[in-house]
Amino acid sequence: MPRYVRLGHLPRKKHVQFRKPDGGLYAEQLFSTRGFSGPMSTMYHIHLPTEVARWEDMGSVAVEYLEHEPLRHRHLLTSRMAPHGDALTGRIPLMGNQDVVWSQALVAEPMDYFYKNAEGDECLFVHDGRGVLESMFGPVPFEPGDYLVIPRGTIYRIVFDAFPVRLIAIESHGPIETPKRYRNEYGQLLEHAPFSERDFRAPSELCTVDERSEHVVVIRARGRDTKYVYPYHPFDIVGWDGYVFPYALSIHDFQPITGKLHMPPPIHQTFAAPGFVICSFCPRILDFHPEAIVIPYNHSNVDSDEVLYYCNDKFGSRKGIEEGSITLHPLGIPHGPQPGAVERSLGATHTDELAVMLDTWRPLKLTKQAIALEDPDYWQSWRTT
Repeated sequence: MPRYVRLGHLPRKKHVQFRKPDGGLYAEQLFSTRGFSGPMSTMYHIHLPTEVARWEDMGSVAVEYLEHEPLRHRHLLTSRMAPHGDALTGRIPLMGNQDVVWSQALVAEPMDYFYKNAEGDECLFVHDGRGVLESMFGPVPFEPGDYLVIPRGTIYRIVFDAFPVRLIAIESHGPIETPKRYRNEYGQLLEHAPFSERDFRAPSELCTVDERSEHVVVIRARGRDTKYVYPYHPFDIVGWDGYVFPYALSIHDFQPITGKLHMPPPIHQTFAAPGFVICSFCPRILDFHPEAIVIPYNHSNVDSDEVLYYCNDKFGSRKGIEEGSITLHPLGIPHGPQPGAVERSLGATHTDELAVMLDTWRPLKLTKQAIALEDPDYWQSWRTT
């Protein structure tokens, strides 16, 4: 998110003496990406960010994928999931590849610790929960339908107002950004983009905690979780500025792009990352040509897998879909409207559909947890006899 944010107290220049009221020095930390060539933020700690009381290996968290699964369209029913765990331990990995992991959660309990994903950026989609994303950069309140984009290395925890909460966790091995075609050479969002800077909600206040007591931060890196115990509260930052921070974007603030005839899925693109894109299908006016077919045409995924999470059951091109359904249409075989859907759609002027889509350039592998949620007859929904 190419936008400068400044919170708290800062010295006039970087890398100069910045002293506490008692005369001691604050500890400066550069939070950089892509070495020293990407977006970065600079923060100032009360305590040394390198100080650790102890640590403990928690073991492997590598996702176990099924190999040699047959090629077919899939329908996963997340309504079969039981409430389980917190915003981290409740995540059930369903699919992934070298670039991305899609996990689903029905969160049942609060986090009583902090978390840092040092292995990837995260995009969390909150289906129906409210609360606050608490982080070292400051709090970000969220509502149902919010995307929460959390840069790798951010110490955070999620506080929900009530349980259970449906949550998607998309973990990226590369940076999650707005699509380049929506930005000018200075990083500013262009007028034709389906959102503006006003829609992105960065931390707006800094909640500094000067507390000398032990706090747990679970750190994910190299396929393992490690429990680090710090002798101070990790939100001890008195000031920071820069271009790296977590933020929220509501799917309801996405501004759909429409046309005279049916527009392809790239118009729904919301985020981009190496190896995949994330799109938002939102309520909108449909195509206005007098003879338009207003639902998607048959399409061959020759080089990408398509995942759709349905936030409601309003999709005109699909039958048998419920709120919380996930469809996976893999590369190699075409997909499109089920029999009769095109005729039923003729004359429609708007759609109330709401969904999150993931398109990947490499094939996705499924987990045994995904298979446990599968509707085995979905592939037959295109049969005409």
